[in-house]
Amino acid sequence: MRRAVIAFTAFLGGLVFLLAGPAHAGPADCQGLKGTLKLQGQPVNGAKISVTTEGGQPVQEVTSNAQGTWDVQVDKPGKYKVTLDPGSLPQNSQIRGGNNVRTPTVYEGNCSTVLFALEAKGAAAGPEQEATGESSFWAQAAQLAFEGLNLGLIIALGALGLSLIYGTTGLTNFAHGELVTLGAVLAYAFNVGFSIQLIPAAIIAVVVAGALGYGQDRFFWGQLRKRGTGTIAMMIISIGVAILLRNLIQFFFGPQTETYTDYNTQAGLQLGPISAAPKNLWAMGIELAVLIVVGLALMKTRTGKAARAVADNPALAASSGINVDRVIRIIWTGGGAIAALAGVMLGLSQSLKFTMGQDILLLIFAGVTLGGLGTAFGALVGSLVVGVFIQVSTLWVPPELKSVGALVVLIVVLLFRPQGILGRRERIG
Repeated sequence: MRRAVIAFTAFLGGLVFLLAGPAHAGPADCQGLKGTLKLQGQPVNGAKISVTTEGGQPVQEVTSNAQGTWDVQVDKPGKYKVTLDPGSLPQNSQIRGGNNVRTPTVYEGNCSTVLFALEAKGAAAGPEQEATGESSFWAQAAQLAFEGLNLGLIIALGALGLSLIYGTTGLTNFAHGELVTLGAVLAYAFNVGFSIQLIPAAIIAVVVAGALGYGQDRFFWGQLRKRGTGTIAMMIISIGVAILLRNLIQFFFGPQTETYTDYNTQAGLQLGPISAAPKNLWAMGIELAVLIVVGLALMKTRTGKAARAVADNPALAASSGINVDRVIRIIWTGGGAIAALAGVMLGLSQSLKFTMGQDILLLIFAGVTLGGLGTAFGALVGSLVVGVFIQVSTLWVPPELKSVGALVVLIVVLLFRPQGILGRRERIG
């Protein structure tokens, strides 16, 4: 036991060294405005952004760099006017909603993030359809549906691990979002800090995160179960673990937004009305393959059948000769690895920041609950519904409110089917 504790402590020490090593970009002391411009997941270079005071006094004019980022430092806190020049955007792009002006507030010692949502202009199918605008609407809807599928598959990866852990232990793990962030940050550390190409860096990050998932259950959650800690108490503990991990990642990684060094700029492929970067197509294929393999493993392998038995009745499974603790640790290992893969994919399609797991956690819970708690394929179906609805809803609602629509769908579905889309009815009382 002592050797195991020493080994796990050394592992954590190495992890801290890794995060604090060359990948750390240093403190981001900042008082000003910043943002990132992306079109279909690709950074927009050379876009002109001008910043003035609320009274109209010019502050600075900048252009976005190769990563699509820009920032302007200001001397005094207050309200500012940020204008994005539409003429400096790529020819096939436009600002969603048409409003190119934002009026953010800068607080003392803080940087405010300014959001401009960019979208591709609708592909034209003929003069008559151009006159009516019908082609543009359906092209935009197809593009958003594709982006929703991409987001839904990422959510599904995170939801799969969360659902499996809940199914075998009954734990609603609020720290699961930080496992997503950890995967992205570890891949960034290997990719940027140690100059390892992103694909092997991602594989290493997934393996390390899986080992950390095993260690979590072996030395923490498993000990709580042995002490008879209830699921409600463990859920509250997971909230504390989430806050701890989030602040540790912020301390070592920093509050800034970063990107991987690979696959930042790729020419888009035109697939009918849909424009997609090759990296997004590969990522979606990998995500779908992992989800299918895990689902089949649960259905066909001995370990998968044992996990389903533990999920149905742990006491009966133990009496049948199944090592329940071993099964749960395998699930924690797989759940941590899959969450890390979700983080890598999320960082590849967007950008990296220490709150990325927290930001997507609500959508992961929505996907799990909508599909049915404790079901792997339910998590996939629910996540796809959430992802597609979030993106397509921006045809009618502002992008800032797109997540609200997904939660409305969740509420409506659960009113008519409380167990979720693929969940099973349970007797209460």
